[in-house]
Amino acid sequence: MPRGRYSLHDPHDHTPLGEEHFHCAPGASGWRYVSQLTSPSDDHAGSVDLTIDELGRPIRLELHAAGWQVRGAALEGVTWVRSDPAGAEATEGNTPAHAFTGTSPAFLVSTARLLRLAPGSPATRVRLVAFTSPVLAPRTVDQSWALVKREAHATDNAPLIVDEYQVSALDTGEQHTVHLAGDVVLAGPGIELEDLDSPPSQFP
Repeated sequence: MPRGRYSLHDPHDHTPLGEEHFHCAPGASGWRYVSQLTSPSDDHAGSVDLTIDELGRPIRLELHAAGWQVRGAALEGVTWVRSDPAGAEATEGNTPAHAFTGTSPAFLVSTARLLRLAPGSPATRVRLVAFTSPVLAPRTVDQSWALVKREAHATDNAPLIVDEYQVSALDTGEQHTVHLAGDVVLAGPGIELEDLDSPPSQFP
């Protein structure tokens, strides 16, 4: 069960956004990722709890940030409820998308797991519902994912398999490179892996 810490920053101007302390592991239902977010001043800033099934579909999502919470799952596309903590301002949403996304590195892992691309295969289009910071407002986005290459890096134990993805936003044409090793993001847009206490888990 990898545990570690990501530092988060604005991918455009590199303004620090805080840190995400996480643990994740494959399980009987698929894969689960849990994290706590802290602000640059080290205050609690929210949490992420995501479970995907063996096919990479979100079967449970719970986000907390800025006094808002979102609960969602894959149901007739994807369905979610966004509310204040008391539930007084709850609004439900549904759209024919494949999965969820957001600023958490968890969503890069889950999208890669959903697509299961082969190195050198054509880019694949995916529709996602993004929950944008800081108030978890939902927005539907279309992305293109391509697995550019897969490399094995020698370690003291087994070789570390690193996948390099090219991710493009289809509405703006903006492109980012994402490096994944199993269920851990080594680097991505606005994401740096700072600490990792055990090797990444490999998906079967």
